[in-house]
Amino acid sequence: MSAVMEETGWAKINLALHVRARRNDGYHEIETLFAFVDGGDGIVAEVADADRLTIEGEFAKGLSDGADNLVMQVLALLRARYGTDRVPPLAVTLTKHLPVAAGIGGGSADAAAMARLVRTHFLPELGDAVLARIISPLGADIAACVASTTCLGVGVGEELRAVPELRLGGTPVLLVNPRQPVATGPVFAAWDGIDRGELFGDPAGRAQLLAARNDLQRPATAQCPAITDMLTELGALGPWLARMSGSGATCFALFDAAATRDAAGVRLAQSHPHWWYMAGALR
Repeated sequence: MSAVMEETGWAKINLALHVRARRNDGYHEIETLFAFVDGGDGIVAEVADADRLTIEGEFAKGLSDGADNLVMQVLALLRARYGTDRVPPLAVTLTKHLPVAAGIGGGSADAAAMARLVRTHFLPELGDAVLARIISPLGADIAACVASTTCLGVGVGEELRAVPELRLGGTPVLLVNPRQPVATGPVFAAWDGIDRGELFGDPAGRAQLLAARNDLQRPATAQCPAITDMLTELGALGPWLARMSGSGATCFALFDAAATRDAAGVRLAQSHPHWWYMAGALR
């Protein structure tokens, strides 16, 4: 075991998100295609005499470094199951490169990264399914973030199905956020209640992805009108798909070539230097 342990909370995007029904428990039945970008928040940890969390980075301000942080809650859940002998106290540094309340995983991605780090160094016998089940109380998209590969999520997003026929790994992607947080709860609450149909038939395909949608775009745009501007400008720069992720406000564009993605990023940064950008590829 190395003295310093590292893991990445990969940025999550929802390539499509169909809301099918509102449940009595306050959650919603959804169908969503999760994908992950090869960049995100960083986690570094070392064995220590007690758990402690330090948060750094551009988007660290306002985040709790206490026991209520999802990263620390992961440690608590794994230690409660396997004991201090298996999961020792850790000094953790979380570097927040991703904006908060942005529809790209955030706390769930960081929690999943912490879980993978502990698994790699202390609990190597655990598979993704077991690891996700242990920390699933922390969020509906935790299971997808543990695997951090393209998959279809149903139920409240926790039931995962492989979609190998899409073959999206390596696709150039550009993420854009107007640096305006959008709260998930109010966006789901403002969904109009209309079931507009399933996300994919069988098998899933690129044409079906292009015909899909994000049912939360309208209520998210009511909170953050800049979403419309981002999608309009992204769509004019040559992607084969541009859409809002999750509950917003981050929007993404998928390109056929990295050079086209990079040129789009340069043009947007020149006209909107205050926006946040991340260029990468799908994992």
